[in-house]
Amino acid sequence: MRHIIGSVALVAVLAAAASFIQNEFYLRTLFMICVYFLCAAGMNVLLGFAGQKSLGQAGLFAAGAYAVALLTTRYEVGPWIALVLACAVSAFFGILIAVPSLRVRGPSLAMVTLAFGIVIEKLVTEGSEVFGGAMGIYAIQPLHIGGVPFTMVQWVWFGLLLCLVTHLLLRNLLRGRYGRAFLSLQADEIAAGAVGVAVYRYKVLAFVIAAVTCGLAGALVAQQNQYINSDFINFHLSVFILLLVLFGGSGSLYGPLLGSVTLVIIGALVARWTWIEHFVNGALLLFALYAMPKGLAGVFGSLFRKLGVGSHGASALSPGAGRAAPRLPTRAVPKSASAGLLSAEALNKAFGGVVPAKDVSVLLTEGHIHALIGPNGAGKSTFINMLTGIIQPDRGKVTFLGSDITRQTVHDICRHGVARTFQNLRLFKDLSVRENVLLGQHSRMRNGFLSSLLGLPKAWREEAKALEKVNGILAFTGLSQYADAPAGSLAYGLQRRVELARALASEPLLLLLDEPAAGLNPQETAELGQLLVRIRDEGITILLIEHHMDLVMSISDHVIVLDYGQKIAEGAPSKVQADPRVMEAYLGTTVEAA
Repeated sequence: MRHIIGSVALVAVLAAAASFIQNEFYLRTLFMICVYFLCAAGMNVLLGFAGQKSLGQAGLFAAGAYAVALLTTRYEVGPWIALVLACAVSAFFGILIAVPSLRVRGPSLAMVTLAFGIVIEKLVTEGSEVFGGAMGIYAIQPLHIGGVPFTMVQWVWFGLLLCLVTHLLLRNLLRGRYGRAFLSLQADEIAAGAVGVAVYRYKVLAFVIAAVTCGLAGALVAQQNQYINSDFINFHLSVFILLLVLFGGSGSLYGPLLGSVTLVIIGALVARWTWIEHFVNGALLLFALYAMPKGLAGVFGSLFRKLGVGSHGASALSPGAGRAAPRLPTRAVPKSASAGLLSAEALNKAFGGVVPAKDVSVLLTEGHIHALIGPNGAGKSTFINMLTGIIQPDRGKVTFLGSDITRQTVHDICRHGVARTFQNLRLFKDLSVRENVLLGQHSRMRNGFLSSLLGLPKAWREEAKALEKVNGILAFTGLSQYADAPAGSLAYGLQRRVELARALASEPLLLLLDEPAAGLNPQETAELGQLLVRIRDEGITILLIEHHMDLVMSISDHVIVLDYGQKIAEGAPSKVQADPRVMEAYLGTTVEAA
């Protein structure tokens, strides 16, 4: 609430100050700060949070500008309705640019979006019959009140209002479930899917948000100028929007404001020397990348932390962390689980000449600790990857609680109640331990996009409920004291436990653990065994891949053995230990000698 009051007060002060400015140049500079803030705010969601690099924002700016131009000049649509429709047109183009971009990432993604921007630039330049070419489109209807067009002061007021609304809405969205989901995409898409984040859907959403804000900015420029041509749309605009985010501080809610204010003022100061403007922007981009990797927001944030401004204790964020007997949040096991929680029937997978799974069939019983063992290269991790949707089997079927999940997506399988950890740690290392575990709650939260965007009570209730559950999980796993530490800063054994806690946060019915004791010392391994037994006692079924035989044999109810992609034995631990084929697989002896 204090942030909202402070933001409203700041905008009110700026609006009041603008009413006393008579110089048209200063007013236009303020207006352009608002325009570029809108561009940067959406781009910050796409780049700073979701980690998707785009060089096609000029094309989205053009979509909004030319949409409002054509609607008001050719189709005589009212300027206010045209402004709204321009945002819808930009959202459509955002989806259009996102779909092919979902198949690539990194530099390839930047190239795809750059191609989109170039195509739009050429289209508006060469399409003189529709877009006016270099001559452009004139007589665009400006916004008005009672038939009287906005004055320059009113344009500044309206721009400030839009910036305030955009900032508050995005703040609502990014400080909760959706913000964490976007950050998980940037850190590790495979791990994001495993905790229930619909990776492709959130990528598209990030592109749409960036498109709408950029299209809105373009529409405002077209309506304020009452004119638009191809000179407004060029590659330099895309680079400048990227620079706004990087220089201000990508991933910070205040970065777009710092970037737009700083760079627009610098641009105004060097405007009389047009030849130097691009040089200055390029120099600032290099400076931001090398000297300020976290931008101005990172510089000011570090300074404030040194001064102790805005710091708070962990206890304020840790309600319920000190409960005496913490319990895990769990979901009820359906009656259909009595016949078997999960069954895999004749799963096959081949990678060229390597066949890590040959007709593997497994039945997992509810309430047991199952162990999957075998020599290195036996196909254990491939088997778990097929169960969780990361790898699609060539043949076979996976059934969970009576439903076929063989071809379902990773996040849908998580939503059904299957959680996992990874052989190689896949933590979101820059996020705190608490935020990592909160991401595990993603699939269990019920606040949608609109309730999160608008900051409705339902969204905050879901956040509070998730936080309470997460604090209980942290206490259960002994991680409460590390809740606010970056996950990547912890010792390796603790990082393993954080990944386990994150999996538990999805409230699974079945927990798949891929070598959870790898890299642990004997004491940590023993503590892990005790923790797994406690998890089993909470009603969660476990399938464990592990090479520590002492751990496997001491806690497992049922052991399955793979060798060269085939199941060679299964049963009680004592039975498996005495099986000659198991001895042969591990010791290299013949069956007869074993």
